[in-house]
Amino acid sequence: MSTTFQLDTSTSRANPTPAPMKRLTVPKIRLRKQDGVTAEPLVMLTAYTARQAQLLDAHCDMLLVGDSLAQVIYGLPSTIPVTLEMMANHGAAVVRGSYHSVVIIDMPFGSYEASKEQAFESASYLLKQTGAAAVKLEGGEAMAETVEFLNKRGIPVMGHVGLTPQAVNVLGGYMARGRSDNEADKIVADAKALDDAGAFAVVVEGVVEPIAIEVTKAISCPTIGIGASAQCDGQVLVTEDMLGMFDRVPRFVKKYEDIAGMIENTVKTYADEVRERSFPGPDQTYQPKK
Repeated sequence: MSTTFQLDTSTSRANPTPAPMKRLTVPKIRLRKQDGVTAEPLVMLTAYTARQAQLLDAHCDMLLVGDSLAQVIYGLPSTIPVTLEMMANHGAAVVRGSYHSVVIIDMPFGSYEASKEQAFESASYLLKQTGAAAVKLEGGEAMAETVEFLNKRGIPVMGHVGLTPQAVNVLGGYMARGRSDNEADKIVADAKALDDAGAFAVVVEGVVEPIAIEVTKAISCPTIGIGASAQCDGQVLVTEDMLGMFDRVPRFVKKYEDIAGMIENTVKTYADEVRERSFPGPDQTYQPKK
């Protein structure tokens, strides 16, 4: 029986134990959209660590190892400084912590734009190092040839149109896209080009809702919305955003919990108990055997 490894927290936080291989596949994700309709929307969240992957895996169809780890994990101002090695390290951890979801890894800025050959070298490195199933890259018509090149060589690709964070310096910020007719037409054309090139899904980010709906109707592969529309074929959010780990989040984020507040309150309780010497107590200390 094929196996993957999942960390068993009931025994040790570090020792892997085998779990049955029950992963979804890229073709199954692609086939969720039939004749322009996705009966059951696709669920995707970001993941950067093995434990996070464990907690998300059973509820998601896809886990995205996003270059958003730049801000979420490393405190960087943008995704631009992210390296292939950073993505590979976090990608491998997410694969180890999951067995159900399709794991997709963002191609970092500068790792694929120069040529199709550079993109293949970078993508193959990520898949070899991590065991992930696919990569994601930003850009539309300009990247269509690269998507086709990778797809024909056995590397599934998820596209990304609309607000593309790696191009923030060109776009001039993180504002919604598609408000002008020219920009709206370009977003639709970009998505069609990626679809025709063989992308198995396309992220539509920060796009005004009518254009997100138009894109979803215009292409045969699933669209994954983020700040787009509930009519997209699926949705993705940065997990830390929807859990309430940060005070400032994009408008399109719904905070489902206040995990930051829970952590702060818990740490305060711990600190108070340490300072008053009530922790550790009898249940957390070892006594001589009688």
